[in-house]
Amino acid sequence: MELTGSRVLVAGATGEIGSALARDLHRRDARVAVAGRDPDRLTGVARDCGDAPAFGIDAYRPDVCAAAVRGAARRWGGLDAVAVCVGVTAFGPAAEVDDAVAEHLLSVNALAPMALLRAAVPLVGRGGVLAAVTGVVVDTPVPRMADYSAAKAALAAWLHALRRELRPAGVRVADVRLPHVATAFAGRAVTGSPPRLPPGLPRSEAIRTVTEALVRGDGVVRHTAAAPSGRADGAGRTDSADLADGAGRADGAGRADGVDLAAGPDGAAGLEDADR
Repeated sequence: MELTGSRVLVAGATGEIGSALARDLHRRDARVAVAGRDPDRLTGVARDCGDAPAFGIDAYRPDVCAAAVRGAARRWGGLDAVAVCVGVTAFGPAAEVDDAVAEHLLSVNALAPMALLRAAVPLVGRGGVLAAVTGVVVDTPVPRMADYSAAKAALAAWLHALRRELRPAGVRVADVRLPHVATAFAGRAVTGSPPRLPPGLPRSEAIRTVTEALVRGDGVVRHTAAAPSGRADGAGRTDSADLADGAGRADGAGRADGVDLAAGPDGAAGLEDADR
């Protein structure tokens, strides 16, 4: 997809990743619409993106999520892409996580993104892109993050099925599995405290990966190192095979319970409760 002139809705635009993505797309001359939970932050991001159309969303209101997508499409006369950067985490043994917390994680990390992208299906035509950030916890569920890992895995499974459904229509579906990113996401958990984590992926690299998913990604898109020549071809795609995870693996970094903590909180970090 050519970014210049494209019509893109960024959902979760009041968090670190979503807001930076929206601003980056605006700098690349995309026509951006933004959706998020925090009204004040949303106003600021919209202003930075040339007074972009802005829509409030609520993870517990699928109808409100869908209305935001339809509103963005009306404003721009259609949509070429939707990027969902929404999520929230929690820490603690699976047996001790409160049922209300588990429900919250599923609503924010799976059901809300599904509602946003479901509403976008009839509005994005051939050549368009539907993308959502899941995370490397899909590949390696993390102890003391069982419900978060499960919610992201549910979204990933849904994206996989949607991709197969939309392939004949020429619409690409990208599952962006970022590694741990150097933002405050883990520190804003609903409950519990994060383990000691290795250095995270720079936010600029996370944004590059998500942007590349919109440009040429399909299937599972992972972060890889930037090309030495400066070409923006660092993001990869797979349907049945995994690409190198670049900085995300951090084999020598801190481990606990036999699990690489670099595969802990996923890359779309930094949201306030429900926006990355």
